[in-house]
Amino acid sequence: MSKSPLYAPEYALLQSPLHHLGLAARVRAPADGDGVLVSELAHLGYIVLRGKPDDAAFMAGASGVLGAPLSTVPMSVLPCPAGVLLWVSPDEWLLVCRRGARDGLLQAFTAALAGVHAQVVDNSGGLTTVRLAGPEHVRVLRHLGPYDFERLAVGRCVGTVMSKTGVSVVRSDDAGVLLVFRRSFADYTWRLLELAARPYGLCITEPQACADPLFTPLLQPA
Repeated sequence: MSKSPLYAPEYALLQSPLHHLGLAARVRAPADGDGVLVSELAHLGYIVLRGKPDDAAFMAGASGVLGAPLSTVPMSVLPCPAGVLLWVSPDEWLLVCRRGARDGLLQAFTAALAGVHAQVVDNSGGLTTVRLAGPEHVRVLRHLGPYDFERLAVGRCVGTVMSKTGVSVVRSDDAGVLLVFRRSFADYTWRLLELAARPYGLCITEPQACADPLFTPLLQPA
């Protein structure tokens, strides 16, 4: 969206899936009348991890790379040395990491899980994240999806639908959520979000202006 100092130089040739909408020209600092703050967290790394939670070799190998025990608690969000791990299903997790750390993590997972019934897939080119915050962000979520978002506690995530697309909603703090969705649906999802947020005072801003404690730090170079 913009040339934020949070983005390291090695990402200069990468393009946000929303770049064609010209959002950079609309980025501004939040003001008192803004009910909804929105920012894209572009150029993160996304690694899909699949394996059986009752497989001790898988659990040990994955935990060793993550630097923390692999959580099997449904809807859990686990900050760890490798990044932030989202529980997706009983045998699937999504690791969100620094883009610059992605290749090293993929190699580490491959080595640690050699000979183990598991799957590790780089989906960094297929996903993106938008931060939705501000005093009216829950009201906007009600317009977008059927889930009871008021009941989503901090440190929990849920996969749901918003109109015709699937979205993972991560409650990172009381101030807002993170929306993780497919890059191919970025244009569609953004237009839904903007339409729902406009009546409440929409501010498109830099990631650090509505920073969350989980994903925003991952934009910083290691």
